[in-house]
Amino acid sequence: MKKENVVKDKSFAFAIRIVNLFKLLRERKEFVLSKQLLRSGTAIGALVRESEHAQSRADFINKLSIALKEANETEYWILLLRRTDYISQMKFDSIVQDCRAVVRILISIVRTSKLNING
Repeated sequence: MKKENVVKDKSFAFAIRIVNLFKLLRERKEFVLSKQLLRSGTAIGALVRESEHAQSRADFINKLSIALKEANETEYWILLLRRTDYISQMKFDSIVQDCRAVVRILISIVRTSKLNING
């Protein structure tokens, strides 16, 4: 039986939402912000996947810390897209909630991993 990996599953599902939002923004002729969103929003899941084969505990923490930074940056782009009326309040509320959920999970994993390495 395959073990559930919440952060892997949520970050992948979030990346799919980001790609779909990117496509919508491109249709609306928004090219700069959408590219930034696509880069940071899909990097989260890629870094989570990289962390699965980290060379050490420190490497694992580093990869997930970078994923956390990317998630935080992604939230910035989502906020900016909302405040500039590129996305509706409803779309914003839904996607920012997913982004914040990924952030919370990553914070928890990084903190726990640091405690385990230091204590």
